[in-house]
Amino acid sequence: MPGITLDPAVAFFPNPFPEPWASDWGEDDLGLWMGLTLGKVRQVFRWIAPGRFLMGSPPDEPERRDNEVQHEVRLSRGFWLADTTCTQALWQAVTGANPSHFKDDARNPVEIVSWKDVQTFLSELNRRVPGLQARLPSEAEWEYACRAGTTTRFSFGDNITPEQVNYDGNYPYPGGEKGLYRQKTVPVGSLPANTWGLYEMHGNVWEWCADWYGDYPNTPQVDPTGPQTGASRVLRGGSWDLSGRYALCAYRTRLKPGDRGRSFGFRFAPGQSGPAEPAGRVSEKSLAEPAPTARLAGQPRK
Repeated sequence: MPGITLDPAVAFFPNPFPEPWASDWGEDDLGLWMGLTLGKVRQVFRWIAPGRFLMGSPPDEPERRDNEVQHEVRLSRGFWLADTTCTQALWQAVTGANPSHFKDDARNPVEIVSWKDVQTFLSELNRRVPGLQARLPSEAEWEYACRAGTTTRFSFGDNITPEQVNYDGNYPYPGGEKGLYRQKTVPVGSLPANTWGLYEMHGNVWEWCADWYGDYPNTPQVDPTGPQTGASRVLRGGSWDLSGRYALCAYRTRLKPGDRGRSFGFRFAPGQSGPAEPAGRVSEKSLAEPAPTARLAGQPRK
């Protein structure tokens, strides 16, 4: 299916200047990035260019569920997204507490946090860092970023291994072999990133999304944000204590906003202070062809 990428002749940074909250920024082989430093804790964000993709799963995908009706989604604006889930170190730097069970490493993802807890965290973070406008990604943004331009069942292909994803290796995805079961979370960024520079989008901890849970539409959508109201919020990505099927790009589940567990975490998306895209022509290209990015003269690589 066609995708949307910027014309190669158009070089751009998402805004005329890096965001005011950025402590450092630049470009590497995976694209544009910006860093946020809070005390001694640093979080990196990746620029996710706008595009078009098939959300959900095809009817013949093994272990798919009926709530994954495949439909075309267009994201008209790019966005920044944390390259990892929120760590215990960052959560503690903002809140002064650490609710997690697996506390052997401050780089582990924070867990035992509810959707409501995350909203409180983001509110305090935004108060501490003016202009950040941090939020949870929409479910569509999450899946688009997880797929990273691929059309396979996982961003790594049609199957995964415990060397790529932290899940219960005793229960592999169909066609896979049994492997390691770590029985805990691992530090963020310790497993391979997808091609857009995002770590552990599959496994480790479930990730809360902004959306209320609801049925997918059957028609193409532009910038969908889910139902306006509901009883449950969406989680994505699978976790350390479940089988490989839950880590599928398209797998979606739901829980009440106040629910907590040892496998519930999140990653967040900061806002933007100006227009997301430059003036210039936009061309239609294949889904697997990512948008080109401009090199920032004089800025270091990450």
